[in-house]
Amino acid sequence: MFVGFLLLCGFTAAPAAPSTCPASYLGGQMPDFSRVAQATPARELCYAEFAILHSGATRTPLWAGEHLTTAQVRAAEAMSRTDRFHAERRLPRRERSELSDYRRSGFDRGHMAPSGNMPDAKSQGDSFSLANMVPQNHRVNTGVWSRIEETVRDVATLDGEAWVVTGPLFIGGDVGAIGANDVLVPTHVWKAVYDPKREGAAVYVADNADIPNCRIMTVPAFRAFSGIDPFPALPAGTGRLALTQPKSCRAE
Repeated sequence: MFVGFLLLCGFTAAPAAPSTCPASYLGGQMPDFSRVAQATPARELCYAEFAILHSGATRTPLWAGEHLTTAQVRAAEAMSRTDRFHAERRLPRRERSELSDYRRSGFDRGHMAPSGNMPDAKSQGDSFSLANMVPQNHRVNTGVWSRIEETVRDVATLDGEAWVVTGPLFIGGDVGAIGANDVLVPTHVWKAVYDPKREGAAVYVADNADIPNCRIMTVPAFRAFSGIDPFPALPAGTGRLALTQPKSCRAE
């Protein structure tokens, strides 16, 4: 058990460096962050259809960025899920999770960039890297989180595209961990969505717990809550995106 790892720790870290995977982020800019203790050491990994910033402290992604399009979502619908989870060999062994960490842990290997968004065999395989996973409560993963992922795909399908950033939060002084490598268990998982056609953005935030409480926040409210700005390049005047609310989500 890892005790005392605090996200909102009262200091301001330097903002994120320019992304080396600009196609996955709105305006080519990955999220900015402050007061995030897990930011060091961090490594950006580029994949064909998404990018992640991986933390060697948590052994999880801090976030995954995606640019979803109608064509991508429709192609993904024809793909079969592979379930070939694997450790990320591009990461140093001391910074990554292993399959053994999740075995009999009681937690699912929860995708941040979903396999259901991946339009071909290569991107399907990429999405099952453990660098794209967090320990996720099973009820959340198969319940409200699955419905949130479907809602985001609907946005991209209906409006042509959506920019999406997804990640975990580790808030509090007693954060749990799994496995020999102390993979940190998030207290929350979040998914930010920007719809250029509707000129709106919003963030889903779900408790990573048996009671899957969920809220829908504005980007400024989420920034104040988490210390993370998912869309630094968000156009001025962007409004609140009206998102479908799964039963356990409430708008704030």
